[in-house]
Amino acid sequence: MFDTMTVTKVGGALCGSLLVFLLGNWAASALYSTGGGHGHGDEVHQGYVIDTGAGEAVAAADEGPDFATLYAAADPALGERAFAKCRACHKLDGSNGTGPHLDGVVDRAKASVAGFTFSDAMASHSDESWTPENLDKFLTNPRSYIPGNKMSFAGLPRADERANLIKYLSTVGG
Repeated sequence: MFDTMTVTKVGGALCGSLLVFLLGNWAASALYSTGGGHGHGDEVHQGYVIDTGAGEAVAAADEGPDFATLYAAADPALGERAFAKCRACHKLDGSNGTGPHLDGVVDRAKASVAGFTFSDAMASHSDESWTPENLDKFLTNPRSYIPGNKMSFAGLPRADERANLIKYLSTVGG
């Protein structure tokens, strides 16, 4: 069954397969180079440069209108839709959930909801109130506004969405 010709054919097929893989690797290396060098030893310069402004001082992150302007033009109906992100933890019927109820939150003292246990970090701010501006800063990034608070929400990055939500919350209960 295994004569010299069969062994020679199998050996030739193996060598041929290895040769195909070797040539394929060589062609792929020529077409797609992931290394920094181009084989010439010279530094390569781009034909043109796109100015991204990375070298300049970073301007204010929020180039848009200020919060007061956004809040004045805010739409409570859009804020009600934005509240869907808050609904998992907060209620608007005066009862507490995972978080304190939010009816009447605008201009209410911080950490003042009866029956809810606030973190020490939040309780230390109880002499302040939730003005629309404070709520905007808090909703941007709750963890950095009051470090150590229990709210695990990452925040609302869009300023117009925050303004709409705060405008909606200002119309709910109180």
